[in-house]
Amino acid sequence: MKVSIIVPTLNEELVLEKTLTQIQQLSPHELIVSDGGSDDGTLPIAEKLSHRVITGSSGRAMQMNAGADEAIGDILLFLHADNRLEPESYRKMLEQMENPEWVGGAFTLCIESDKWSIKLITLLANIRSKYFGLAYGDQGFFVRKEVFTNMNGFSPIPICEDLDFYRRLRKKGPVILLKEKAHTSPRRWIKEGVVFTTARNILIAILFRIGFPPRTLTKWYLAIR
Repeated sequence: MKVSIIVPTLNEELVLEKTLTQIQQLSPHELIVSDGGSDDGTLPIAEKLSHRVITGSSGRAMQMNAGADEAIGDILLFLHADNRLEPESYRKMLEQMENPEWVGGAFTLCIESDKWSIKLITLLANIRSKYFGLAYGDQGFFVRKEVFTNMNGFSPIPICEDLDFYRRLRKKGPVILLKEKAHTSPRRWIKEGVVFTTARNILIAILFRIGFPPRTLTKWYLAIR
C-alpha cells in the first residue's frame, strides 16, 4: 500500500526539520507539507525535506484537506509538526491496514516528558481514547483515502476538527487504536502550565461536544511555537 503522510504547518521552523527528517526515515510513498501562510523559515525547510509543499489559507482542517486532495496514497496519515513515529509504529500501521476491515485509526499517545504530571496526562489521554473513543490529532490519524473522500475530509472548523473527524470516522466502520505510540512535544504544557492547559483542553472538548460554537472556542486556544 502507498502511504501519503500529510503535515500541516504554520511557523514551525523550530521543530519542522527534525520532524520531517524522522518521517523520511519511514520511507512513505510521499510526504506532503500543507502550509497555512508561514512567514518564518518553515517553507524552505519543507521544500528541502518533503516531496511536495502546498500553500493556502491557515486552519489545520483546511490545510489537511488540501494536502489530502493532492495525495495519491492508499492510506493518508496525518501528523502534526511536532509529532514523530518510531519505525515499529509505522510498520504496525501498515500491517493492520492490510486488513480491509479497518477504515482507519490512531496511535497511542506519548508526550515526551519525564515530568510525572505530564506522564499522568498521557495515561489519562490514552484511557480516554481507548475506552471513550475520543482520540486527538496528536495521536496520528490514519485513514483509507476512499473513506476520507467519502467523509468529505475534516470539517472546516477552526478547532476540535480532530474530535469531530474521529467521531465521524468511527461511524464509517471499525477503527483500530494501536498500542504503538505517536510521540508529541510537551511544548504547550510547558509554555502554558500543566494544570491550566489540561483544564482548558477538557473544557473546550466538553463545550464542543455539547454544541458550543468552535469559532468562540478557538479564542481560548493560542498557537504555541
